[in-house]
Amino acid sequence: MDLVGLESTEGRFAAYVEELVGVIGHKDRAQPLRDYCTGLMLPCERKSVEPIAAVTAPARVAAQHQSLLHFIGEGRWSDERVLAKIRELVLPRIERHGPVEAWIVDDTSFPKQGRHSVGVARQYCGQLGKEDNCQVAVSLSVANSHASLPVAYRLYLPQEWTQDRARLRKAGVPAEISFKTKHEIALDQLRWACSAGLPRGVVLMDAGYGNNSDFRAQISALGLQYAAGIQSNTTVWAPGTGPLPAKAWSGRGRPPKRLQRDAEHWPVSVKELALNLPKRAWRTIEWHEGSAQTLSSRFARVRVRVARRDFKRSESRPQEWLLIEWPEGEKEPTKYWLSTLPEDITFQRLVLGITVD
Repeated sequence: MDLVGLESTEGRFAAYVEELVGVIGHKDRAQPLRDYCTGLMLPCERKSVEPIAAVTAPARVAAQHQSLLHFIGEGRWSDERVLAKIRELVLPRIERHGPVEAWIVDDTSFPKQGRHSVGVARQYCGQLGKEDNCQVAVSLSVANSHASLPVAYRLYLPQEWTQDRARLRKAGVPAEISFKTKHEIALDQLRWACSAGLPRGVVLMDAGYGNNSDFRAQISALGLQYAAGIQSNTTVWAPGTGPLPAKAWSGRGRPPKRLQRDAEHWPVSVKELALNLPKRAWRTIEWHEGSAQTLSSRFARVRVRVARRDFKRSESRPQEWLLIEWPEGEKEPTKYWLSTLPEDITFQRLVLGITVD
Protein backbone atom coordinates (compact mmCIF):
# COMPACT_ATOMS: atom_id res chain seq x y z
CA MET A 1 0.00 0.00 0.00
CA ASP A 2 1.27 3.48 -0.86
CA LEU A 3 0.66 5.54 2.27
CA VAL A 4 1.84 8.76 0.61
CA GLY A 5 -1.34 9.16 -1.43
CA LEU A 6 -3.55 9.34 1.66
CA GLU A 7 -4.48 12.91 2.51
CA SER A 8 -4.43 13.16 6.29
CA THR A 9 -1.95 12.08 8.93
CA GLU A 10 -4.78 10.23 10.66
CA GLY A 11 -5.60 8.38 7.44
CA ARG A 12 -1.97 7.39 6.86
CA PHE A 13 -1.64 6.15 10.43
CA ALA A 14 -4.85 4.10 10.20
CA ALA A 15 -3.71 2.54 6.93
CA TYR A 16 -0.30 1.73 8.43
CA VAL A 17 -1.87 -0.03 11.41
CA GLU A 18 -4.17 -1.99 9.09
CA GLU A 19 -1.10 -3.32 7.29
CA LEU A 20 0.17 -4.59 10.66
CA VAL A 21 -3.24 -6.14 11.39
CA GLY A 22 -2.70 -8.26 8.30
CA VAL A 23 0.30 -10.03 9.87
CA ILE A 24 -0.69 -10.01 13.54
CA GLY A 25 -2.61 -13.28 13.27
CA HIS A 26 -6.04 -14.01 14.77
CA LYS A 27 -8.78 -11.46 14.02
CA ASP A 28 -9.45 -11.03 17.77
CA ARG A 29 -6.10 -9.22 17.99
CA ALA A 30 -7.01 -6.63 15.38
CA GLN A 31 -8.92 -4.13 17.55
CA PRO A 32 -6.55 -4.38 20.55
CA LEU A 33 -3.65 -3.70 18.16
CA ARG A 34 -5.43 -0.64 16.76
CA ASP A 35 -6.15 0.62 20.29
CA TYR A 36 -2.64 -0.08 21.55
CA CYS A 37 -0.94 1.67 18.62
CA THR A 38 -3.31 4.62 18.97
CA GLY A 39 -2.56 4.85 22.69
CA LEU A 40 1.18 4.91 22.02
CA MET A 41 0.68 7.97 19.82
CA LEU A 42 -1.61 9.90 22.17
CA PRO A 43 -0.21 12.43 24.70
CA CYS A 44 -0.42 10.42 27.91
CA GLU A 45 2.42 10.59 30.44
CA ARG A 46 3.03 6.85 30.68
CA LYS A 47 2.74 4.34 27.84
CA SER A 48 1.78 1.35 29.96
CA VAL A 49 -1.50 -0.55 29.56
CA GLU A 50 -3.57 1.21 32.24
CA PRO A 51 -3.15 4.83 30.99
CA ILE A 52 -3.53 3.65 27.37
CA ALA A 53 -6.83 2.01 28.33
CA ALA A 54 -7.99 5.27 29.95
CA VAL A 55 -7.30 7.40 26.85
CA THR A 56 -8.56 4.92 24.24
CA ALA A 57 -11.78 3.86 25.99
CA PRO A 58 -12.62 6.34 28.79
CA ALA A 59 -16.19 5.01 29.11
CA ARG A 60 -15.08 1.42 29.79
CA VAL A 61 -11.59 1.61 31.22
CA ALA A 62 -11.72 -1.67 33.19
CA ALA A 63 -12.82 -3.76 30.21
CA GLN A 64 -10.31 -2.06 27.92
CA HIS A 65 -7.57 -2.63 30.50
CA GLN A 66 -8.29 -6.37 30.54
CA SER A 67 -8.44 -6.53 26.75
CA LEU A 68 -5.06 -4.83 26.33
CA LEU A 69 -3.50 -6.88 29.14
CA HIS A 70 -4.55 -10.07 27.37
CA PHE A 71 -3.28 -8.76 24.04
CA ILE A 72 0.13 -7.81 25.40
CA GLY A 73 0.45 -10.72 27.83
CA GLU A 74 -0.30 -13.41 25.27
CA GLY A 75 1.68 -11.89 22.41
CA ARG A 76 1.22 -14.94 20.18
CA TRP A 77 2.30 -13.30 16.96
CA SER A 78 5.51 -13.44 14.97
CA ASP A 79 7.82 -10.54 15.76
CA GLU A 80 9.76 -11.37 12.61
CA ARG A 81 6.66 -11.03 10.40
CA VAL A 82 5.68 -7.74 12.01
CA LEU A 83 9.19 -6.29 11.62
CA ALA A 84 9.32 -7.53 8.02
CA LYS A 85 6.05 -5.75 7.25
CA ILE A 86 7.34 -2.55 8.86
CA ARG A 87 10.51 -2.73 6.74
CA GLU A 88 8.38 -3.26 3.64
CA LEU A 89 6.33 -0.15 4.43
CA VAL A 90 8.96 2.21 5.81
CA LEU A 91 12.33 1.42 4.21
CA PRO A 92 11.30 2.57 0.70
CA ARG A 93 10.18 5.90 2.18
CA ILE A 94 13.58 6.36 3.84
CA GLU A 95 15.45 5.45 0.65
CA ARG A 96 13.58 8.12 -1.30
CA HIS A 97 15.83 10.59 0.54
CA GLY A 98 19.01 8.69 -0.26
CA PRO A 99 20.56 5.24 0.16
CA VAL A 100 21.08 3.58 3.51
CA GLU A 101 24.38 4.87 4.94
CA ALA A 102 24.63 3.24 8.35
CA TRP A 103 23.69 0.27 10.48
CA ILE A 104 23.42 1.50 14.07
CA VAL A 105 24.06 -0.90 16.94
CA ASP A 106 22.59 0.40 20.19
CA ASP A 107 20.61 -0.50 23.27
CA THR A 108 17.64 1.12 24.94
CA SER A 109 16.84 0.99 28.64
CA PHE A 110 13.47 1.24 30.38
CA PRO A 111 13.36 2.17 34.09
CA LYS A 112 11.19 -0.20 36.13
CA GLN A 113 9.98 -0.14 39.72
CA GLY A 114 9.29 -3.83 40.33
CA ARG A 115 11.18 -7.06 39.61
CA HIS A 116 8.63 -9.14 37.69
CA SER A 117 8.92 -7.63 34.18
CA VAL A 118 11.02 -9.94 32.00
CA GLY A 119 14.72 -9.09 32.15
CA VAL A 120 14.40 -6.36 34.77
CA ALA A 121 17.49 -6.07 36.96
CA ARG A 122 19.77 -3.51 38.53
CA GLN A 123 21.99 -2.49 35.61
CA TYR A 124 23.12 0.62 33.77
CA CYS A 125 20.13 2.67 32.59
CA GLY A 126 20.85 5.14 29.81
CA GLN A 127 17.65 7.10 30.45
CA LEU A 128 18.75 7.78 34.03
CA GLY A 129 22.49 7.98 33.39
CA LYS A 130 23.27 5.59 36.21
CA GLU A 131 22.82 2.01 37.42
CA ASP A 132 19.24 1.34 38.45
CA ASN A 133 16.33 -1.07 38.08
CA CYS A 134 15.53 -1.37 34.38
CA GLN A 135 15.10 -3.50 31.27
CA VAL A 136 17.55 -3.27 28.37
CA ALA A 137 16.91 -4.14 24.72
CA VAL A 138 19.58 -4.44 22.01
CA SER A 139 18.64 -3.10 18.58
CA LEU A 140 19.96 -2.75 15.05
CA SER A 141 18.70 0.15 12.93
CA VAL A 142 19.33 1.14 9.32
CA ALA A 143 19.69 4.85 8.66
CA ASN A 144 20.58 7.66 6.34
CA SER A 145 20.75 11.39 7.04
CA HIS A 146 16.95 11.61 6.76
CA ALA A 147 15.70 8.92 9.16
CA SER A 148 16.44 5.61 10.88
CA LEU A 149 14.43 2.41 11.19
CA PRO A 150 14.88 -0.38 13.79
CA VAL A 151 15.08 -3.70 11.93
CA ALA A 152 16.03 -6.03 14.79
CA TYR A 153 15.20 -5.79 18.48
CA ARG A 154 15.79 -8.21 21.34
CA LEU A 155 15.45 -7.96 25.11
CA TYR A 156 18.68 -8.59 27.02
CA LEU A 157 18.33 -11.12 29.84
CA PRO A 158 20.93 -10.76 32.63
CA GLN A 159 22.49 -13.95 34.00
CA GLU A 160 20.46 -13.66 37.19
CA TRP A 161 17.44 -14.32 34.97
CA THR A 162 18.80 -17.06 32.72
CA GLN A 163 20.14 -18.99 35.71
CA ASP A 164 16.71 -19.03 37.39
CA ARG A 165 14.56 -21.45 35.37
CA ALA A 166 11.56 -21.12 37.68
CA ARG A 167 11.58 -17.35 37.22
CA LEU A 168 11.82 -17.77 33.44
CA ARG A 169 8.87 -20.20 33.35
CA LYS A 170 6.75 -17.90 35.49
CA ALA A 171 7.48 -14.97 33.17
CA GLY A 172 6.71 -17.04 30.07
CA VAL A 173 10.22 -16.92 28.60
CA PRO A 174 10.67 -19.70 25.98
CA ALA A 175 12.75 -22.61 27.24
CA GLU A 176 15.29 -22.31 24.41
CA ILE A 177 16.36 -18.80 25.46
CA SER A 178 19.78 -18.79 27.13
CA PHE A 179 22.18 -16.12 28.29
CA LYS A 180 23.85 -13.97 25.65
CA THR A 181 25.90 -10.85 26.17
CA LYS A 182 24.76 -7.65 24.49
CA HIS A 183 27.65 -7.99 22.04
CA GLU A 184 26.56 -11.53 21.13
CA ILE A 185 22.99 -10.37 20.57
CA ALA A 186 24.20 -7.48 18.41
CA LEU A 187 26.43 -9.82 16.38
CA ASP A 188 23.49 -12.18 15.79
CA GLN A 189 21.49 -9.21 14.51
CA LEU A 190 24.30 -8.13 12.17
CA ARG A 191 24.64 -11.67 10.80
CA TRP A 192 20.90 -11.82 10.21
CA ALA A 193 20.89 -8.44 8.44
CA CYS A 194 23.68 -9.62 6.12
CA SER A 195 21.89 -12.87 5.29
CA ALA A 196 18.58 -11.03 4.79
CA GLY A 197 20.20 -8.85 2.13
CA LEU A 198 19.43 -5.51 3.77
CA PRO A 199 21.07 -2.53 2.01
CA ARG A 200 24.46 -2.24 3.68
CA GLY A 201 25.88 0.67 5.61
CA VAL A 202 28.77 1.45 7.93
CA VAL A 203 28.21 -0.13 11.35
CA LEU A 204 28.05 2.67 13.93
CA MET A 205 28.31 2.02 17.67
CA ASP A 206 29.18 3.86 20.86
CA ALA A 207 32.02 2.86 23.17
CA GLY A 208 29.79 0.40 25.03
CA TYR A 209 30.07 -1.83 21.96
CA GLY A 210 33.00 -0.35 20.06
CA ASN A 211 35.55 -0.74 22.82
CA ASN A 212 35.33 -4.53 22.43
CA SER A 213 38.11 -5.43 19.98
CA ASP A 214 36.75 -8.95 19.36
CA PHE A 215 33.38 -7.47 18.41
CA ARG A 216 35.05 -5.09 15.95
CA ALA A 217 37.05 -7.96 14.44
CA GLN A 218 33.90 -10.04 13.91
CA ILE A 219 32.20 -7.11 12.19
CA SER A 220 35.13 -6.90 9.78
CA ALA A 221 34.89 -10.67 9.23
CA LEU A 222 31.33 -10.13 7.97
CA GLY A 223 32.69 -7.82 5.29
CA LEU A 224 31.27 -4.72 7.00
CA GLN A 225 33.00 -1.41 7.67
CA TYR A 226 32.60 0.19 11.08
CA ALA A 227 32.99 3.44 12.98
CA ALA A 228 33.28 2.49 16.64
CA GLY A 229 33.38 4.70 19.68
CA ILE A 230 36.26 3.80 22.00
CA GLN A 231 37.53 4.86 25.41
CA SER A 232 40.40 7.28 25.88
CA ASN A 233 42.69 4.60 27.34
CA THR A 234 42.57 2.42 24.20
CA THR A 235 46.16 1.85 23.07
CA VAL A 236 47.36 2.19 19.48
CA TRP A 237 50.58 2.33 17.50
CA ALA A 238 51.02 5.91 16.29
CA PRO A 239 52.19 6.62 12.73
CA GLY A 240 55.77 5.53 12.19
CA THR A 241 55.84 3.29 15.25
CA GLY A 242 55.17 -0.38 15.83
CA PRO A 243 56.18 -3.41 17.85
CA LEU A 244 59.52 -5.09 17.35
CA PRO A 245 59.41 -8.54 15.76
CA ALA A 246 59.48 -11.45 18.19
CA LYS A 247 63.05 -12.16 19.28
CA ALA A 248 64.84 -15.02 17.62
CA TRP A 249 64.11 -18.38 19.14
CA SER A 250 67.11 -20.49 20.10
CA GLY A 251 65.26 -23.72 19.46
CA ARG A 252 65.09 -24.65 23.12
CA GLY A 253 61.89 -24.41 25.14
CA ARG A 254 58.74 -22.85 23.82
CA PRO A 255 58.89 -20.24 21.06
CA PRO A 256 57.84 -16.72 22.13
CA LYS A 257 54.12 -16.00 21.71
CA ARG A 258 54.12 -12.26 22.34
CA LEU A 259 55.69 -9.45 20.44
CA GLN A 260 58.64 -7.95 22.27
CA ARG A 261 58.46 -4.28 23.22
CA ASP A 262 61.29 -2.11 24.42
CA ALA A 263 61.27 1.47 25.70
CA GLU A 264 61.23 2.84 22.14
CA HIS A 265 58.42 0.56 20.94
CA TRP A 266 55.52 1.09 23.27
CA PRO A 267 51.99 1.89 22.09
CA VAL A 268 50.25 5.00 23.40
CA SER A 269 46.73 5.69 24.56
CA VAL A 270 44.55 7.54 22.08
CA LYS A 271 44.26 10.37 24.61
CA GLU A 272 48.03 10.72 24.83
CA LEU A 273 48.30 10.67 21.07
CA ALA A 274 45.60 13.34 20.75
CA LEU A 275 47.18 15.66 23.28
CA ASN A 276 50.49 15.57 21.39
CA LEU A 277 49.12 16.25 17.92
CA PRO A 278 50.29 19.52 16.33
CA LYS A 279 47.84 22.38 16.00
CA ARG A 280 47.66 21.92 12.23
CA ALA A 281 46.15 18.45 12.72
CA TRP A 282 42.88 19.93 13.96
CA ARG A 283 40.11 21.06 11.67
CA THR A 284 36.61 22.47 12.24
CA ILE A 285 33.98 20.38 10.41
CA GLU A 286 30.32 21.31 9.90
CA TRP A 287 27.43 18.91 9.35
CA HIS A 288 23.64 19.10 9.26
CA GLU A 289 21.27 17.45 11.71
CA GLY A 290 17.76 17.07 10.36
CA SER A 291 16.66 19.61 7.78
CA ALA A 292 17.88 22.86 9.31
CA GLN A 293 20.28 22.71 12.25
CA THR A 294 23.96 23.09 11.41
CA LEU A 295 26.44 21.62 13.88
CA SER A 296 30.20 21.96 14.00
CA SER A 297 33.12 20.77 16.09
CA ARG A 298 36.88 20.37 15.93
CA PHE A 299 38.37 17.06 14.80
CA ALA A 300 41.68 15.40 14.06
CA ARG A 301 42.29 12.13 12.26
CA VAL A 302 45.29 9.79 12.30
CA ARG A 303 46.08 6.42 10.69
CA VAL A 304 46.89 3.99 13.51
CA ARG A 305 47.13 0.30 14.30
CA VAL A 306 45.37 -1.07 17.36
CA ALA A 307 47.71 -2.53 19.99
CA ARG A 308 46.81 -5.51 22.14
CA ARG A 309 48.72 -7.71 24.56
CA ASP A 310 47.59 -10.99 23.08
CA PHE A 311 49.42 -10.74 19.76
CA LYS A 312 50.84 -14.17 18.90
CA ARG A 313 52.35 -13.25 15.54
CA SER A 314 54.79 -10.57 14.57
CA GLU A 315 52.51 -9.16 11.86
CA SER A 316 50.93 -5.82 12.72
CA ARG A 317 47.21 -5.26 12.56
CA PRO A 318 45.82 -3.37 9.56
CA GLN A 319 45.78 0.41 9.74
CA GLU A 320 42.50 2.17 10.42
CA TRP A 321 41.36 5.70 11.10
CA LEU A 322 41.44 7.18 14.58
CA LEU A 323 39.04 10.14 14.65
CA ILE A 324 39.19 12.48 17.64
CA GLU A 325 36.76 15.23 18.64
CA TRP A 326 38.03 18.13 20.75
CA PRO A 327 35.45 20.94 20.85
CA GLU A 328 36.67 24.48 21.30
CA GLY A 329 36.67 25.46 24.98
CA GLU A 330 37.06 21.90 26.30
CA LYS A 331 40.17 21.07 28.35
CA GLU A 332 40.78 17.80 26.52
CA PRO A 333 39.32 15.66 23.72
CA THR A 334 35.80 14.40 24.39
CA LYS A 335 35.26 11.53 21.91
CA TYR A 336 37.32 8.95 20.05
CA TRP A 337 36.42 6.56 17.23
CA LEU A 338 38.17 3.81 15.30
CA SER A 339 36.98 3.34 11.74
CA THR A 340 37.71 0.99 8.84
CA LEU A 341 36.35 3.46 6.30
CA PRO A 342 38.65 3.75 3.24
CA GLU A 343 42.09 5.33 3.61
CA ASP A 344 41.36 7.81 0.81
CA ILE A 345 38.10 9.09 2.34
CA THR A 346 37.97 12.86 2.74
CA PHE A 347 38.18 14.36 6.21
CA GLN A 348 34.65 15.76 6.04
CA ARG A 349 33.19 12.53 4.70
CA LEU A 350 34.83 10.59 7.53
CA VAL A 351 33.18 12.89 10.09
CA LEU A 352 29.82 12.75 8.27
CA GLY A 353 29.97 8.96 8.12
CA ILE A 354 30.21 8.83 11.90
CA THR A 355 27.69 11.57 12.71
CA VAL A 356 24.89 10.22 10.44
CA ASP A 357 23.06 8.95 13.54
